[in-house]
Amino acid sequence: MIKTLNNDKKHVVAILAKAFEHNLSVNYMLKQDHLRFQRLTELMDYAFRVCTAYGKVFVSADGRACALVMLPDKKMCSLSMLFWDLKLIFRVIGVSQLFKIMKRESLVKHSKPIVKMYYLWFIGVHPRAQNLGLGTELLEALIADARAMKRPIFLETSVLKNVPWYEKFGFEIYHEINLGYKLYFMKMET
Repeated sequence: MIKTLNNDKKHVVAILAKAFEHNLSVNYMLKQDHLRFQRLTELMDYAFRVCTAYGKVFVSADGRACALVMLPDKKMCSLSMLFWDLKLIFRVIGVSQLFKIMKRESLVKHSKPIVKMYYLWFIGVHPRAQNLGLGTELLEALIADARAMKRPIFLETSVLKNVPWYEKFGFEIYHEINLGYKLYFMKMET
């Protein structure tokens, strides 16, 4: 696993957009129209920028898996962040969905403890390379990184089949909410 540089952005965004194309939680955020995949790509671009500024971005050695990690305590208000948020609202979410998304984000925020955490925002493997152990290898490296930082790992998933996968690494569900789909909140003490 290698920490990425900004010149990896297109590659990381492409992997994550393909990996999360049918994800319920991600699609909940997107304005649903003929530009849905473009909006998904812009969401991943936003997440990449935020994690580059306030977290970490990783790519597997073979370049087919990647992860975006946020360190929420490092996130600050800035002109860049304001610009990225406005771009997210107008190009990804859509003004008409803003209230729905703000309500969702409030539920998510209030479901997380206020601790210094290692927030695994996205981990994805290119669809043609899934089920080859690349996600496992990447998650093991992320767990080691979180341990080195002495931070618990937090994540959410709407993919029920991923819950047992995370549990085999020591994650546990600590909360869930229903948004028309179940969103599972998971954590792992390191």
